[in-house]
Amino acid sequence: MTDAAELIRRTRELLAAQPPATTDRLDFLKARFDAGLAWVHYPEGLGGLGAPRALQAVVDAELEAAGAPDNDPRRIGIGLGMAAPTILRFGTEEQKRQFLRPLWVGEEVWCQLFSEPGAGSDLAALGTRAVRSGDHWTVNGQKVWTSSAHLARWAILIARTDPDVPKHKGITYFVCDMTDPGVEVRPLRQVTGEAEFNEVFLTDVRIPDAHRLGEVGDGWRVAQTTLNNERVAIGGMRLPREGGMIGPVTKTWRERPELRTHDLHQRLLKLWVEAEVARLAGERLRQQLAVGQPGPEGAGMKLSFARLNQEISGLEVELLGEEGLLYEDWTMRRPELVDFVGRDAGYRYLRSKGNSIEGGTSEVLLNIVAERVLGLPSEPRTDKDVAWKDLAR
Repeated sequence: MTDAAELIRRTRELLAAQPPATTDRLDFLKARFDAGLAWVHYPEGLGGLGAPRALQAVVDAELEAAGAPDNDPRRIGIGLGMAAPTILRFGTEEQKRQFLRPLWVGEEVWCQLFSEPGAGSDLAALGTRAVRSGDHWTVNGQKVWTSSAHLARWAILIARTDPDVPKHKGITYFVCDMTDPGVEVRPLRQVTGEAEFNEVFLTDVRIPDAHRLGEVGDGWRVAQTTLNNERVAIGGMRLPREGGMIGPVTKTWRERPELRTHDLHQRLLKLWVEAEVARLAGERLRQQLAVGQPGPEGAGMKLSFARLNQEISGLEVELLGEEGLLYEDWTMRRPELVDFVGRDAGYRYLRSKGNSIEGGTSEVLLNIVAERVLGLPSEPRTDKDVAWKDLAR
């Protein structure tokens, strides 16, 4: 078993062999991956050493102290937080070796082709079709709300492969090459003025069967691994005290006493406490994750994340008064990442509205918490045993 002392030794060996000050950033990241120090809980040869997940913090602290570069996790968050855990659990050895290294070092950006115009909250109702012909699948359909599709080389994709069985049973999970013929990415302009999301049209896209994850028809089970990890990644991110959306509000409160009122003070105190509770709950969730796969508890964290962001950004706009109504720039852009803290209050207020939709709508997540965390009876379903092709649409 690799312990903390061994990880420190290996990290210092890496730093000695590849000094961050004189080593190309990408070369350093590749060497780190090959040394098993990328994600220490992954198997040897795949960027890890089979060590306890909790020991990753030991490696990260050594590297940060030495000024080593990171892999820009915000830019490649979908790959790190969603694609990689799914590939590790369901991928073949060949798939793991093909995808995980360039994913982790940031050579290849990933996106997620799940939601559709007619299958968002009810994701299992998706209609994108994949038809097998020999060792390839031909895919036709439309996906929507796809972050980073304009940057991505690869996508995780779920498609309907059997319309004659109930909707959850006829889905298969694939890895799609976004550079293939037939993949068209169109920007979706948001209320912020930007097009951070996209819609993706798939027309006779050929995907080799070698890029299928899991068994044919088992895509819904594979997708649950992705979705559970997504909710942890969104709602359970590591933050310092007063990190995230509460930070700019508290900074304004301290620096501009002329804006304070008793009512705003009471609301700020309440939200500060809730943000701190959520931060500590996220830390506990990550500790649970360190000893197993993420469960439905991530849905609760993601719910809290969305509600808090919207309430805090609303308070910030009120605190700033007329200034809060300003918005710095309506220029149409296609950004690489979401920057809540680095933008103005107007951006935070507008962009936070999407938090209750992305990563699972709040309404769906409430059902997940009720049924899978609290053990309450599930809602009646009339479509459980009905073939997808016979569902009303």
